[in-house]
Amino acid sequence: MSSKTKIVVLHMKEVVYTAIFLLLAIALGMLVFFMFGPGKSMTASSDAAGRYTPGVYRSSIELNSNTFDVEVTVDADRIKSIQLVNLSESTSAMFPLMKPALASLASQIYSSQSLEGIQYSSDQKYTSMMLLDAIEDAVRKAAPK
Repeated sequence: MSSKTKIVVLHMKEVVYTAIFLLLAIALGMLVFFMFGPGKSMTASSDAAGRYTPGVYRSSIELNSNTFDVEVTVDADRIKSIQLVNLSESTSAMFPLMKPALASLASQIYSSQSLEGIQYSSDQKYTSMMLLDAIEDAVRKAAPK
């Protein structure tokens, strides 16, 4: 019956250090899990940022050496208003379809909150295309960087 008894001597300092490092490793693992684990997706951060940077954005249009601006006001997630600014009376008289074309475009953009699929009548085709290009330029400026 010769059983060999083994005696293990542990120093208290080594046990304490091992316990501390184990706790730190567990805490670090939990921190990494909660920071990068499931539930964190890009959609949450993009929803918080919004579609636009809130503000007022302008795009210039020049017709017959007369310059005026299309002004687009946006919130973080929607287009609030579209209007013509710095439009002189002479330009308005020379291009009488300007304001009705903008009103038609603006109502479609407000309802859909998109610049895709906008329809315009054949008698306002070129005016509407010019205004839509200016609106797209202003909305592009409003996009978050």
